[in-house]
Amino acid sequence: MGKSRLEAFSDGVIAILITIMVLDLRLPAGTDLASLRSVAPTILMYLLSFVFLGIYWSNHHHMLHAVDRISGAMLWANLHLLFWLSLVPYATRWMGESHFASLPTAVYGVLMILASVAYTILQHGLMTLQGPDSRLARAIGSDMKGRVSLASYVLAIPAAFIRPWIACAVYAGVAMVWLIPDRRIEKTLTA
Repeated sequence: MGKSRLEAFSDGVIAILITIMVLDLRLPAGTDLASLRSVAPTILMYLLSFVFLGIYWSNHHHMLHAVDRISGAMLWANLHLLFWLSLVPYATRWMGESHFASLPTAVYGVLMILASVAYTILQHGLMTLQGPDSRLARAIGSDMKGRVSLASYVLAIPAAFIRPWIACAVYAGVAMVWLIPDRRIEKTLTA
């Protein structure tokens, strides 16, 4: 089965999610710096979530360029990923509008774990479908970066109940690690 429809649908969903997030941004109540400060947490969360969605889109794009075919199971695995990503605007708004309260900050981390697990399921499914000697399997290898990211999210959730800013720092740190597209795939494709 070809992959073009899966790519186009995924691109569209992620674009819509980013649009929903920006439409959720509220204008400051006034025109002074204090008014701007009141919406700063929401803007910061938009920025973080925009980066996360961009990372997922970019790595999804690279991953699909390393595969030749997909299956019906991979369509469902992709929908599983898109489901968790579709909740990002909700969690983003809740965390920003609550000014990083413990529960919304922890829920954001749970959402990041679920999206990460869904991406891993899709990635492993595609590697299995392509075969153990495929370009994707060679490029991904042991995926230490993905495992460390998942472990970081797991640690950030209880930290959100101690000091929410620690969890936020972990989320931002994971985003920084993934900001550059997955070069393992680019190297494999150009080799």
